[in-house]
Amino acid sequence: MRTMFEELAAELIAELNGSEVLLLNFAGENSDFVRWNHGRVRQATNVVQRTLSLELIVGSRHAHSWFVVSGRHAADLERGRAALRDLRSAVEDSPDDPHLLYATDVQNSERCEPNQLQPTEDVLDAIAQSADGVDLVGIYASGGVCRGFANSLGQRNWFEGYNLNFDWSLYHVEDRAVKCAYAGSNWSSQEYEAKMRAAREQVERLKTKPRTIAPGRYRAYLTPAALSEVLDVVAWGGFGLRDHKTKKSTLLQLATGEKSLDERVSLVEDTAHGFGADFQAQGFVKPERVTLIEQGKFANCLASPRSAREFDCATNGASSSEFPQAASLEGGSLANHRVLAELGTGVYVSNLWYINYSDRNACRMTGMTRFATFWVENGELVAPLKVMRFDETIYNLLGSHLVDLTQEREVILDPGTYGGRSTASVRLPGALVDEFLFTL
Repeated sequence: MRTMFEELAAELIAELNGSEVLLLNFAGENSDFVRWNHGRVRQATNVVQRTLSLELIVGSRHAHSWFVVSGRHAADLERGRAALRDLRSAVEDSPDDPHLLYATDVQNSERCEPNQLQPTEDVLDAIAQSADGVDLVGIYASGGVCRGFANSLGQRNWFEGYNLNFDWSLYHVEDRAVKCAYAGSNWSSQEYEAKMRAAREQVERLKTKPRTIAPGRYRAYLTPAALSEVLDVVAWGGFGLRDHKTKKSTLLQLATGEKSLDERVSLVEDTAHGFGADFQAQGFVKPERVTLIEQGKFANCLASPRSAREFDCATNGASSSEFPQAASLEGGSLANHRVLAELGTGVYVSNLWYINYSDRNACRMTGMTRFATFWVENGELVAPLKVMRFDETIYNLLGSHLVDLTQEREVILDPGTYGGRSTASVRLPGALVDEFLFTL
């Protein structure tokens, strides 16, 4: 795909006139998708797709276009030329954009990860064997993804990576199920089988009569999957430069020093160990790490080129959404095998659902428990709990009420496939907290 992209880019750049500047972004994938139901393969397919986007810039005016790359060079080149003609017309009618910013210092880069994926057939055999006797439903996705950038100033960037993501549930009855995920750059039978054993044990517990507890504050453990749902909401308006400069950030109290988190909380945008490209659509190369929260204090924003130009700051290669793409939270001192013992009596929360802000200014969230949430007594899973609503602030969860974070962290890859497989990920520990508030 790289040769295909670079040849198209070179020929389209040769078509430019005068002061025109062209930015080109290429996205490609070769993915296997396998759908499971009742522990059996119900649908298996392979998807190969490529798209090329063009941004034509004249002074401070610009316009965008994109098309699907077929792989037939002559046809793709003609599509590109047609797109370029349309963009010229669009630019003529476009107003000046005061916040336009793109890379003008040439920074070439290449990052090609080795393909360590096992053959899909072997993985499917392993899943089928592990699913014997249980109702497994889910999606397995794996394969290579690539991203390319080129501009008429001479810059060339290329990323190529390989990953897998198995997102599945073990279903018991009605609304009772255990939801699991396993992601990475290669398939580890040992890690997967450990997850499956734990899921099978929890399914057996789901057969116990569900228990109801009164609303109130309880000691609770949030798995990495549950914590990822919390972080996903916090990242929505929490780290963007524009949100901070306009005083709309949900973490404004943290940024101003009015509030803080536990000093054990350190969060970084860890591009170097993520699954996505280390450059972005305007050609800026991302730093390997951007520290967002350091020892409980706010450190840095994610600054997209547009926000950087608008507020006269430096960009750090963030996307236009200024949303973390490879967030990584440092672990603590709690070993996984000690989680139930340290929880003692309380609530084990496997997943959270339907989370939204109940008070954006206070970074307070509300949501529901779902899937395999258990009542624990004396370090033992006793019974599943009926669905409950919680309402908590990040300053409690990762601040004054935080007991500990697990030593081990889990990689969670965004399972989204709308328009293409997502490369966004998080690497998170679990969190043991006191006085977690359930409201009903």
